[in-house]
This record gives sequence, C-alpha cells and structure tokens, in this order.
Amino acid sequence: MKKFNHKGIEYRFSRYPETTNRSLRAWSATDEYILLKLEELAPKSKNIAIYNDRFGFLCCMLHNHQPFVIIERKSQQKSVEQNLALNNTGSQQGRYCSPLNVLPEKADIGIINIPKTMDLYRLYLDHVSRSLADDGVVFCAFMTKYFSPQMLSIAEEYFEDVDQSLARKKSRVLVLRKKKKVPGKKLTNSISFEFDDQHKEELKQYFGVFSGDNIDYATQFLIRHLEVTEGDQKILDLASGNGVIGRAVQLKNPSSDLHLADDSFLAIESSKLNLNTENTHFHWNDTLADLKSNSFDLVVSNPPFHFGYETNIEVSVNLFREVADVLKPDGRFICVANQHLNYKTHLDKLFQSVEVVSQTEKFILYKCQKTVAKVI
Repeated sequence: MKKFNHKGIEYRFSRYPETTNRSLRAWSATDEYILLKLEELAPKSKNIAIYNDRFGFLCCMLHNHQPFVIIERKSQQKSVEQNLALNNTGSQQGRYCSPLNVLPEKADIGIINIPKTMDLYRLYLDHVSRSLADDGVVFCAFMTKYFSPQMLSIAEEYFEDVDQSLARKKSRVLVLRKKKKVPGKKLTNSISFEFDDQHKEELKQYFGVFSGDNIDYATQFLIRHLEVTEGDQKILDLASGNGVIGRAVQLKNPSSDLHLADDSFLAIESSKLNLNTENTHFHWNDTLADLKSNSFDLVVSNPPFHFGYETNIEVSVNLFREVADVLKPDGRFICVANQHLNYKTHLDKLFQSVEVVSQTEKFILYKCQKTVAKVI
C-alpha cells in the first residue's frame, strides 16, 4: 500500500492483484497530470466518464462526482472496489459501464489513460464520442516515452480540436474538443485462421483483444500440438482471448463441456462470436474461484505475462495454482510459454510431472500431470 497526498488529504492505494515488486504503485504521473488538468480547464459538478483506470486511482480521487467507470477487466473492477473501500469513499456499484454500450447519461468530461493497444484506444474514443455532450471535453493521458503519432491521428478521427500539453513528470495530456459527427464504425477485426487441413474459419474479435489482427505465434504453436481425447469431457480454456484455442478444442471433441475464462470483457464477448455456444460456458473473471475443484479433465492456456507496458509473471503463477486446484487428480494442463519465462520452476512445485511436449527457439509447450497431490 502506498500513500498519496492531495490538497492536504491523505489517500491510500494498493494494487490488485498484489505484487511483490515494491517499486510499483497504483497510479502514475499521467493520473496526477489529469487531476491537474481537470482543476485548470474543467468546471466542477459535471458528469465524468473514466476509461482505463486500472487500479481505481482516478475513480477514488473523483468519487464526489460519482463518475461512470468503463470496465474492461474484472481485475480492474475488483481493484476499484478495493481502493474505494480503503479510502472509505463508498461503492461504485451502479456506475460501472460496458465499453460496448453507450452511457445511460451524457458525459461532460471523458478521461482516458491511453492504453498500449491503439485499437483499444480507438474503441474507447468511439465510445466516449457517442456518450459525450456536444460541448464536452476529453482528456487523454500518456507517458511521453510511449508516444505514437497514432494517438493524434486516431483522436482527429473523432474531434476537431486536438491539443497536446507540455510535458510534466514525463507525461502529457491530449485535450480533445468539438466532437465530430462520425458514422458508426466497425469495432471488430476479422482473422482468417487454418486450424488444420479441413478447417479454415473466419474469427472475429473486438478492438483491443490480444493479439490484434492475427493469431499470435505462441497460440498457433499450442494449437498445432494440441491433443484432445474422447475422455476429455470437461475442458477449460484459461486466458481464452478470442476463443481460438477453445474453438480448436471443439473441432477435436465436439461433445466436450467447454469453459472459457478471461479477465477481459472484450475477450469474452469476442469468444461468443466465434464458438458454438452449445455446451459452452463463459466466465468473465481474473480467477478460477467460481469453478469447482477437481472437476476438469484438461486445462489449456496461453497465459498472460504482459499487462499494458508491464511484464509480470506473478499473475500467471497464481493462475497455475488455481489450475492445480480445478484439475481432476488425473487431469492434464497444457501450457505454452516464451522460452525466456521461468515457468517450469513454478510448475514443478505444483504438479507431479512437467513434460516438455515440443519447443522452438522462441516457444515451449508443457504438459503438466496432476497424478498425486504435492504438499507446497
């Protein structure tokens, strides 16, 4: 937990999920700059919509406005609630909004912490422009080292006036005014993917879902070597993304009871576009807490290790522990990883056997067996 003093008031913030990296905190210089810009340029007592507030810092600091908070990740919602409780500011329930639905009321002010993915930034700008009052203003913040000219060109698709601030603590803010009348834009990518010689399909995914307009190579590597048997009747696709691995499972065993879990709302909604939904269950969550212990025959995953601009395997390792819990005693866990990640050390502590199924210079595929429970 770290403290933040604003106008003589001390606030406390912690990150969810927790991290052992003490240098990380629950806000950045971009958040501080946004607060300063709001005080300089925006009148008080206005409807505010906040995008990409990963740990709820801005939501807490602006709680008196009862802002709309656009939630893309379940972990984000949990973090917002955690920090609201930590600062005794009350719950935000009822003000959470989907990035796919227009706000129930017009917003006077939009705040966007610009995400790493420019497609997701475009989706947020499309959402805020459709939800913004005609005289509304949008503040888009970014760290200077991550600047891309696309930040300006995408903003100019939606707003007449795009002004860039001076740098402060290595951060900048774009101030957007005079929204344009933009016709409804397509907010999905189409990806053609060949599962095998008999199955080539067109997949769809909403902007901002990993990995853009193609299927990432690690996932392709996993699918090429994926074995699913008739005995695998209950299967989990963990960190499921657009559902491409789950779809590969369906093609190999159409009768299986398939579950997909992902922290990303847009990922879960994308997977619903691509899968046969019969005997398919979707879980928008960052944990497996709502799944029954010792119940899955097979878990498959290309687990996350990038979170925005951060690289962090702590989340993946926590998921491995949960996988060990939900697998049946004779269940299998198939996991793909980049070679430089030290997953095997952690997997060896959780599973009776960890076998390398295949590997290249860049990727490695593990098969983990939960034959006998191990004491950790």
